[in-house]
Amino acid sequence: MSSEKNISLQEQQFMDKIKAEEKIEPKDWMPEKYRKNLIRQISQHAHSEVIGMQPEGNFLTRAPSLRRKAILLSKIQDEAGHGLYLYSAAETLGITREEMIEALQSGQAKYASIFNYPALTWADMGAIGWLVDGAAIVNQVSLQRTSYGPYSRGMIRICKEESFHQRQGYDIMLTLVNGSAEQKAMAQDSLNRFYWPALMMFGPHDSESAHSAKSMEWKIKRETNDDLRQKFIDQTASQIEFLGLEHPDKDLKWNEERGHYDSGEIDWEEFHSVIAGNGHCNRQRLEHHIKAHEEGAWVREALAAYNAKKQANKAKAA
Repeated sequence: MSSEKNISLQEQQFMDKIKAEEKIEPKDWMPEKYRKNLIRQISQHAHSEVIGMQPEGNFLTRAPSLRRKAILLSKIQDEAGHGLYLYSAAETLGITREEMIEALQSGQAKYASIFNYPALTWADMGAIGWLVDGAAIVNQVSLQRTSYGPYSRGMIRICKEESFHQRQGYDIMLTLVNGSAEQKAMAQDSLNRFYWPALMMFGPHDSESAHSAKSMEWKIKRETNDDLRQKFIDQTASQIEFLGLEHPDKDLKWNEERGHYDSGEIDWEEFHSVIAGNGHCNRQRLEHHIKAHEEGAWVREALAAYNAKKQANKAKAA
């Protein structure tokens, strides 16, 4: 059988597994484009978890109570763990942690655009937990069924922890709206600033997405960008109403025929500008990451030296 026919047979067997809802595992044959698509998506997800720690870490010393501080610290630690799960999942595809971090720091790899917006007040900790993690959950629940095994299994634990993050954020907002007039105004301001960027987290319209169609075919993604965004719009509408806040989308209207809310158009020029590196905090976020990475070099070197010594002792004993 020729090499071309072998490849064709492998591709057919691969697609048969996908269609049968069987997981693709690291040692299974997979198309190179499938592998690269997964590396792009999983590493971007990992980078988002790690970069997302920055705006919240900045508020640890300004949390209004010891309880709030402990909860926020726990949330940040969860996000570090999520980054670890995801980097580990991506490494099973043949890329190293160092390569992924280099791609992030050079600007070649992206992370969620939402983290390039500044966190200005304590209410932003509520909006980030409620809206940003809420949008993440909408996307990630379907990723528990993604076709790549290590990614799918990692998402199961991540989703459980993200649901806590969302409730933590909503609890902050609920406390603020039931407080003073100034606190409720702070909550409204935060909602106004984070609502539209949260919608942008789902990515461009499917017709304009470079990766969406193939990701759907390979079942890396299980739902389209627009369908996921619609879910988020529908669920947050009632949440905003319960808080007694004004909805930032003045064009929002229930469509009885569709059974969904119709909404206003996103400012896609802003989205593409932030993705291109022109957001409020793009440079700050990367500079901080590079600084922390360089300052932690001694830890990585110490671990490498320890492991080398351990292996040498093991070999000597043998």
